[in-house]
Amino acid sequence: MKRLAVYLNGERVGMLGDADEPVFTYEAGWLASAFAYPLSRQLPLRGDEFSGRVVRGFFGGLLPEAEPRERIAAILGISSGNDFAMLERIGGECAGAVSLLPENQAPPTSHGLRWLEPDELAAIIRELPRRPLMVGEEGLRLSLAGAQSKLPVVVAAEGDEQRIALPLGDSPSSHILKPEPARFPGLVANESWCLALARNVGLPAAEARACVIGQTPCLIVKRYDRQPTDEGGARRLHQEDFCQAMGLPPTRKYQQEGGPSLRDCFALIREWSSAPVLDILGFLDAVSFAAIIGNADAHAKNFSFLYANGTRRMAPLYDQVCTLAWPELSRSLSMKIGSAGSLAEVSPEHFKQLSAEAKLGWPMVRERLANLCMKITGFIQRAEIPGTPVEGAPADHVHQRAERMLRLLGR
Repeated sequence: MKRLAVYLNGERVGMLGDADEPVFTYEAGWLASAFAYPLSRQLPLRGDEFSGRVVRGFFGGLLPEAEPRERIAAILGISSGNDFAMLERIGGECAGAVSLLPENQAPPTSHGLRWLEPDELAAIIRELPRRPLMVGEEGLRLSLAGAQSKLPVVVAAEGDEQRIALPLGDSPSSHILKPEPARFPGLVANESWCLALARNVGLPAAEARACVIGQTPCLIVKRYDRQPTDEGGARRLHQEDFCQAMGLPPTRKYQQEGGPSLRDCFALIREWSSAPVLDILGFLDAVSFAAIIGNADAHAKNFSFLYANGTRRMAPLYDQVCTLAWPELSRSLSMKIGSAGSLAEVSPEHFKQLSAEAKLGWPMVRERLANLCMKITGFIQRAEIPGTPVEGAPADHVHQRAERMLRLLGR
């Protein structure tokens, strides 16, 4: 049986085996450590062997999805459904603090960066749709979940300019570079604006900025799963998304395809968060924000727990987009709000239903929803969303939805 050693921040914590069913076992040394924590809610700290669904759910959730996954498999000459083979080839720099290496291969100790000149970076951006994550490039073993082309990079300031590098060896990336797909013009401006709006109305959200590389609009997102060190470097922080925490593969991220409901997500937070009261309110705000901005794609892999300083807390918001900007996209909600299954249906009555499902008081939910709508309309009316491009921003869609919700709330 082939095996991969599983590391968290360079410390070996377990072994992943490639059998008829994937198997995972924690290292005895990790279980004995006073600083040990589980890889996942589905993989609690114990000496037993884990197998099957819970192992596939966590480790499969580290890998790309859809077209990028198919292209990576074709380039590597492996089956697109073979999680183990793919992790063996690209599992060196995953989301959070996880990395995987062949059993007898020592983890890299070198830290290196390959600084990219503007022309070289532009060429990489053009190539990414055909060669996701620069797969096959010497010295790179990078993996990020999701269906959109993206690349982990290191960004450093030089005067007024910023330079971009590819991380080599054990160097952690500091940012994620997301080129705009040709089929979704305006996505970069849209996502940048939505994330900035979230931060400006007081919600924790990933920091991002829009730029143009070559002729391609790109979003550069600062990784929230990195923590600065006293030496000026960065330490990886472990994270798991809600699908991983529930033992579900990425193919089950949508409620209508057997994935989690909002009721399931609130129950998960109550059980798994180190500060459930705060994170339940934070998740309520996140669900409200997605509904107000017209984001139908707020699925279970777009919410995560971040493990830091001995705690498990909701991660900042990420992948926030007004999907209404593209009429061809489905209006169906990834997770229903009460009985509402589409963006057009959502009303205060559906949030009232949600409050009952989440075991929250409706007066409190109503007040938070109204306050969020008022903050959003206030920022849009004053055009006070610093650092974001106005062109391509979905301000009209969002403003209309926020005002409609306020009218229905009687405000």
